Amino acid sequence: MDVDIVVSTKERMNKTVEALKRELGSLKAGRANASLLERITVDYYGTQTPITQMANISTPEPRLLAIALYDPSTLKSVEKAILASDLGINPSNDGKIIRLLFPELTGERRKELSKQVKKFGEESKVAIRSIRRDANDAMAKEEKNKLMTEDDRRKYEKDVQKLTDDTIKLIDSIVADKEKEIMSV
Repeated sequence: MDVDIVVSTKERMNKTVEALKRELGSLKAGRANASLLERITVDYYGTQTPITQMANISTPEPRLLAIALYDPSTLKSVEKAILASDLGINPSNDGKIIRLLFPELTGERRKELSKQVKKFGEESKVAIRSIRRDANDAMAKEEKNKLMTEDDRRKYEKDVQKLTDDTIKLIDSIVADKEKEIMSV
């Protein structure tokens, strides 16, 4: 049972890191990135479908996304969904392909985005520490119920602490990389 706590703790921490990566991927960093469209859905024959499943998305230039729809009849509804989203970009089309041109970021906007990235990183670290606390509480409970010895609890707490430290280093690294990407002109 004791090892299960460490394994489930590791899984929860990995999910937190993945959530951070998704959140950072959806930030507009002045570069065209297909992951920005993952959250935008279109009513496709009665089903809300992500644009990423309805089209081939490419980046012919660093600040341009080209969306080639598999079903050209959905062009207008995809355009409307992009306009209604929080992207803040006006799509243009030539009847076949929708193009999204991302404007160059101002220095002020880069600083705002950098702060947002740090905030996401801090929230993730708080979540990791909370997961650690839950694991330690579960181990203390098992020790109290005589399902684990004190020595085992201490050993597993060290394992969980190492896992916590490694995950926080990974989060710091991910945040630093994203900040560097945002601040590069």
